[in-house]
This record gives sequence, structure tokens and C-alpha cells, in this order.
Amino acid sequence: MHIAGLLRIILGGPDDTIYEMQSSNISRSSSVGADPLSDVLSLLKPRSYMSGGIDAGGDWSFQLERSNCFLCFALVSGHCWLSIEGVDEAVRLEAGDFVALPHGPAFRLGSDLAVTPVDVRSVVTEPLNGGIVSWQGGGACLGLTAFFTFATEHASTLLGLLPSLLHIRSHADRAVMQWYLERMIAVLQNPQPGGVLLGEYLAQMMLIELLRLHVTQKETERVGWLFALADQQLFIAMTAMHERPGYRWTLHELAGRAGMSRSAFALRFKEKVGVSVMGYLTRWRMLLAGDRLMNSHDTVSVIALSLGYESDSAFSFAFKREMGCSPRQYCHTRASALAGSVSS
Repeated sequence: MHIAGLLRIILGGPDDTIYEMQSSNISRSSSVGADPLSDVLSLLKPRSYMSGGIDAGGDWSFQLERSNCFLCFALVSGHCWLSIEGVDEAVRLEAGDFVALPHGPAFRLGSDLAVTPVDVRSVVTEPLNGGIVSWQGGGACLGLTAFFTFATEHASTLLGLLPSLLHIRSHADRAVMQWYLERMIAVLQNPQPGGVLLGEYLAQMMLIELLRLHVTQKETERVGWLFALADQQLFIAMTAMHERPGYRWTLHELAGRAGMSRSAFALRFKEKVGVSVMGYLTRWRMLLAGDRLMNSHDTVSVIALSLGYESDSAFSFAFKREMGCSPRQYCHTRASALAGSVSS
């Protein structure tokens, strides 16, 4: 049965009610209110393709080569040094520290960076699948790692705003992460049915918490939609756009949501986000459109209407301007790229 028919039976509403629900492009989280960060992460579809740990003993040093992965690392016990390619100073990590390397750089971890490094691939010779590998008897330093990839080429929407290193080290922020760490340790050290999948979800939750904590840090003024979420007035306006992306928002209406004058709102939005209000809205609509083109059976006409465009031509023009190609070309290019990644 078509989903509209099923909804009609459950809700008892007329056909136009169902159509309104379908065409409003309700987000995954709209039942509890939209959330821009959750929406973007959901669209990018982060996947933890390997998570587990290494328990090192003695003097040790591991080298990891450059990759296309987003890496999260939690130090459970001991201490070590982290040296990132292209970054002048090494960072000392203590038990309880959490770090993330968003751009997949080459880096070294070690008890002493003067120790000749070992390629980590010679230590971890097969997928960890949530397990812990012992090196040189273990006991000196235990670290848990999760590698993420993203299911879309638009990962730069998120990653392009982040520094080479995210380091969570304040007492309050580490306390936030403590539950995840303790649960992850329990899952890894006491394998049970469903443990691999649970480890995947815990790793993704750690990723989200790292980003949330990073957003709320007030060390410097940073520009980009991610950091603008810490501004409560801008957050309200951005949430409204995510909640109803197909609504024909005006600058006046969004400024009213933020409790600001139109001119003050437009200026602060551009300063904090880096693009104009309507530029941000158009970009978000096109990211949604690209996802639906690849992951639904909706036609261009249906997608265009649901996102506030009265004609296919107006939608296609906006799509090509934002995404660099027509909707048809986008589908063809993405399908070819997906086939290539699957075969490799």
C-alpha cells in the first residue's frame, strides 16, 4: 500500500491533509522540533566503519597515514603525545581527554615521540569490530578510536568549518563524555550479542557530543553555520528554516522569530554564518533536494513544489547554481560515484 494510503487509514484525514504532510518535507526530527546540527549530520549519514582500542605497554609510538576519515579518539588511561602533520606543536593527552581529527591528516601517537614509530597497520591487521588490541603487553596506555566516513560529497559543509584538532579537556566537558566512555569500555571488554552495533551507535553519539561541545566553546569568534548555532537568536531562526524548508520565508518573518530588527538580523547572520539569510536557506533546500533525488522516488516536480518552487525551471536553475550541475546530471554523477565506491 502507498504510504499516503496507510497514513490516511491511521490518521483518518482527507487526501489534502496527507498531501500537505508529504509536501511539507517534514524532517526526521520535526516531531520534537527541528535541530540544524542533527539535520545536517543525518543528511551526511556518518558511518563508523571501524571502532575499537589499543592497549599499549612500554615505550611506544604509532604512525597513521593520511586518510579521508573523521577520527575520534578517547584516552581511557595513561598519557601520550599527539603530533599532527602540518601542526607545529605536539599535544599532550591525559586520561579522560577526547580529541577529534576532522580532516584525516597523517599523525603520530606515542608515549615518547622520539621513539621510532610503528605503522599502525602492522598492529591492527584486521578490522577491530569493537575489540581491543594489546601491544607490548599493554597496561601503560589505553585508547579507544572510531573512524567515520560520510555518505555524501557534501561532507565539506560540516568539515570545512572545523579546525585540524578538536580537543575536549575541561572538567565539565569531560564529565559530559564520561558516560559514553564507560559504556563503550563495557561493550568492548564484555562482548555480548548486538555489541558491534551498539558500539557503532555509541561511537556516533560520541561524535555528536564532541561537535556539540565544540560549538559551545567561546575561545574565539568563529564564522560558519555550525558556530552560529551557539547564538540563541540565530539558532531560533535557523531552526525555523530547517523545520519548514518549503515555506516562503521572508527576511522580516525570520527576523521576527529571532526577536530582532530586519537590518540587525541580516547583518548578524552574515557576520556569524558567512552567507546571507536567503543564501543559507537556498543552500539547505538544495542539500535536501540532492538527498531526495538520490534516496527517494520523488520526481523533480514533487521535490521542487515541496521546497517552495512553483516551477521545475526555477528549481533547476537554483539547483544548478548551488550544486554545480542540473538535477539529472547530479543523479547520474552520484550514481556513478556510488557504484565506484562499492566496487572498490
